[in-house]
Amino acid sequence: MLTYYHQNFLNQGAAKNVLIFLFFLAIITLFGYILIRIRTDNKKTNNIILISLLTIFGVTALIWALSVPNAQWSDFGNFWSRAPGYFQGDKLYQTDNDYFSKYAYQSGFMAYILGVIKIFGYNIIAVQLLNVIYQVLILLVTYSLAYKIFNNIKIARLSVLLLMIDLDWFALNSQADNQYLGSLLYLVTFWLLFQDKNWSYILAGVSLAAGCLIRPIGPVIIAGIIVYALIYILMKHKNYKSGFKILLTLAIYFILFTLAGVGIKASGINEYGLSNHDPEWKFLTGLNYQSGGTYSNELNKFIDPSKSRAEMSKVEKKQLKKEIKYLNDNNAWIKLFINKTQTLWSSRTLATDFTNYSQNHSQKTVEIINYLAYLGSIILIIFSWIGSLAMFKNKFDDRFYLLLLPLMAFAVANLIIEVQGRYRIEFLPIIAIMAGLGIYKLISTISGYFITKRN
Repeated sequence: MLTYYHQNFLNQGAAKNVLIFLFFLAIITLFGYILIRIRTDNKKTNNIILISLLTIFGVTALIWALSVPNAQWSDFGNFWSRAPGYFQGDKLYQTDNDYFSKYAYQSGFMAYILGVIKIFGYNIIAVQLLNVIYQVLILLVTYSLAYKIFNNIKIARLSVLLLMIDLDWFALNSQADNQYLGSLLYLVTFWLLFQDKNWSYILAGVSLAAGCLIRPIGPVIIAGIIVYALIYILMKHKNYKSGFKILLTLAIYFILFTLAGVGIKASGINEYGLSNHDPEWKFLTGLNYQSGGTYSNELNKFIDPSKSRAEMSKVEKKQLKKEIKYLNDNNAWIKLFINKTQTLWSSRTLATDFTNYSQNHSQKTVEIINYLAYLGSIILIIFSWIGSLAMFKNKFDDRFYLLLLPLMAFAVANLIIEVQGRYRIEFLPIIAIMAGLGIYKLISTISGYFITKRN
């Protein structure tokens, strides 16, 4: 983060940017201190504080969504622009090398978009309003998870505060983006597993399947759940009953996801179901050293929609071997991994760019907004780092590993597949919980110092 901040902001108006950052940090710390000072032993007071935070965020997020262009860009445009044609009888793809035939797993979210249009009509504001609702619910679930992990309402409040001020997190609510609904469903899955009840394990299987239909990163979530079950449920606590219930959750997930794939085929949305017909592409981009493991225009030459998938698969596999050979010959694996880690976790998410709000705002305004958005990411990075160190001394519920292990699995998987800064959006609530602990420890330490000094 420091490297990225230096290269992109300190080199341009260093004094001004540092002053803005310090002011931003001071304001957040002040609000954090106020939230800590407010009593927590009254349920009504706690509810008022939480509802106030959620209301402030909801209004702000809605204003943002309605202030940027309605046009849908990049992959978001693929979902939104093809919907009218589908309702008129057009197929989502013409060949086996089109977007929706290659990435058939996106059909789950496409079905959601079609459902929204069926109910509310072809009005993007419906998608935007739903995104804001999902974001508010994400904050609510984040609050609940933080409280259950640390048994501390103050940390829960701070977790919500740090996530809600991160424009890099919520800026994509104007787009037909599957990350917010997907993130909510995965967080609900964790929350349900936290309950450790028969009904909650069953519903967790349902929410996990729904999450994977909307945002297909289910494998890393499942990997994290399995490792958590093996280490913390079976090996550490020898709770075989809960271990069996985790298996029930996963069984329900696999059954529902399989049935959903059959349903997608039967409905005519996609004859390939929910499969991935272009697995090479994510690795080709992810292991491309020149692009830093991200999508680039240079890689567009390997996309030829006029050719069949079988032909393109051979081309991509051949190029993938060249990428691996280059990394081996130049001992560039570690450097590539470092660059990709920075891109994914500590650069700008580029969420504000994807809204294309530069069309209706001046260049100066765009620069200010981009900087303020990244300051939200910086705050999360700094305080989650402090929080992660505090976790070595602070007692917390082992169930936190149920959140951390999928995050780690995601981080590892992205070392070899394509990365973008916005891909971390789903996991920012988990990072915000660590950051909530971090700012709590910092403010408590500073307050304790002044109290001691005064006495």
